[in-house]
This record gives sequence, structure tokens and C-alpha cells, in this order.
Amino acid sequence: MSEEMERNLALELVRVTEAAAIAAGRWIGRGDKNGADGLAVDAMRSALARIEMDGVVVIGEGEKDEAPMLYIGEEIGNGRPPRVDIAVDPIDGTRLLALGMPGAVAVVALAARGTMYSAPPGIYYLEKIAVGRRARGAIDVGASVSQNIYAVSRALGREKGNITVMVLDRPRHEKLINDIRATGARVLLITDGDVAGSIAAASEGTGVDMLMGTGGAPEAVVAACALKALGGDMQCKLYFRSEDERKSVVEAGIDPEKVLTIDDLVTSDDVFFAATGITSGELLHGVIYSETSITTESVVMRARSGTIRYIKAVHHEDKLSRIMGRS
Repeated sequence: MSEEMERNLALELVRVTEAAAIAAGRWIGRGDKNGADGLAVDAMRSALARIEMDGVVVIGEGEKDEAPMLYIGEEIGNGRPPRVDIAVDPIDGTRLLALGMPGAVAVVALAARGTMYSAPPGIYYLEKIAVGRRARGAIDVGASVSQNIYAVSRALGREKGNITVMVLDRPRHEKLINDIRATGARVLLITDGDVAGSIAAASEGTGVDMLMGTGGAPEAVVAACALKALGGDMQCKLYFRSEDERKSVVEAGIDPEKVLTIDDLVTSDDVFFAATGITSGELLHGVIYSETSITTESVVMRARSGTIRYIKAVHHEDKLSRIMGRS
């Protein structure tokens, strides 16, 4: 596998996220999240097809909300080695884009074949905790909110509760938010985009120390790929919306209380990740259109080397067909 993965595929994947961001960016604020997602998916699929790899989509976008999608099991690339798993989120934060709000990004991750986690059929959500390098090993998704807050505070050398926790603003998180505030910790609410939120929690200088809450299972795997490169940590548990969902998991012989570590979410130590901003946010600047060019900002990462690159690119309108994966 090491021989096959010598190429830094992250530098090729950034063309994929740039294409998706450029296609979707023209729909910022138009109120049609599925329309924007469809354009991002088409652009991403076309750009992925041009990469020299034998890829299979194992984490796709769209199943849980019937949005356009790169479907699970779809074969991507030109069929030549390396054999890889691909996780895609053409727009992390479709609602953010549709409403013209900050923080929407296009994301793709890649690792060796058979190394990315797939949630049991019919299970779309996971309970999540994500932190950065300094708090690695301090989290336990099976412990109480206060135990996790205090453990992360100690790991960061802070007084109890002197941290900032990012949480998706959802009714289901009302108790979680109250429990966090009861420890003295600060809560930073986001409306969408917990891939970017997990990366913010694992990155220095963002003002975010931790992400907690329930979100999509595909997004957890994509985020885990980025956190491996950042040296961060993540733990998850299956989240059941009904007793029937729990029962189906038990009947399948799966422990419903199993803690999923970052190494369960992606077992490979050589993971590639790329993201391009669509609307400007904490992580990346969004797409900027001018009369003759389009400017994008991206981040690309490789777990094996720990290298993180920020790329500002200027794409000329008269050559966009090449960027968008067409001849």
C-alpha cells in the first residue's frame, strides 16, 4: 500500500473541491440547497473521474435527505492503482449556502481501500466529540458532559470549564447545551457544517476547543480524516432516533453502545483530505467571482506527513472548462 500511495493525492483532490465550490458558489443565497448540491455533485464527479486511482465512494452525501448524491458504491477514477475509499461531502452546509450564511465548504477525503467506517444500514447519525492535538486521549463519548469538559480543560492547562465548545444549534441539543453551560464552559452555536466545526475544534487559533453533539455519520468519517492529519482526536457512538433503529442494530449483532474511536472511523494512517470554501467562514474564505476570474481558498492535508497546506488559487473564466473536469 505504501508503494501505491507515494503520490500526494491531496494535491489532486483540491482540484475536485475547487470544482465543486466554483459550481455551487453561483447559487449562494438563492434559497435552493438541492439545486446547489446537484451542481457541486456533478462538478465533483467529473473532476474525480480524471484522477489516476481505482476509487469507490464509501461515504456519500444525500441518502438521509434525498439530496443529489455521489452514491455509495459508485466507482470513481480511471481504474488504475491505488485502490482507495473515497468520502465526499460536496457541500458541508447546504443550508448555509442557500441562505448566504458563512461556513459552507466542499470536502473530499481519501484513504486505502477498506479503511473507512460505514454506519449500519438505516443509521444516519452519531454522537460526536472532537478535539485538537493537546486534548488527544482526554475525551470519552461514554462519559458525562462535565467529565469531558473538565478532562479537556486539564489537558489544555486551563481552569475547570475554561474552554469553548462548538455545538450544532438543534432542539435535540437543548440539554447538552445546558449541561455544558453548567460547567462554566462557553458554547458557540453553529447552524450547520459540523465537518468544518470539527476541524475548527482541532485547529490552533480558532478559539474553539471542542465539538460536541449529534450529527451525520458521513460527516463524522470525513471529519475524522482531517483530524488524523491535524493530530486531533474524535470519538463517536451510534445515535438512534427511534427504538426500532436500536433494535435493528442489536438484531444485526452490533453493540449499540460501542465507542467508535478515530481509528475505527478511518483505520488507515495515510489519509488525504481537501476542502474549499464556498461561503467565507472560520476555516476558509469563500469563492470570489470577478469579471474575468474566480478566486478560491482551500486547505489540503496528509496524515502520514502531517503536512497542512492552504492554497489560494485564481481561476480564469476562459479556462474554467479544464477546472470543472471537462475537456
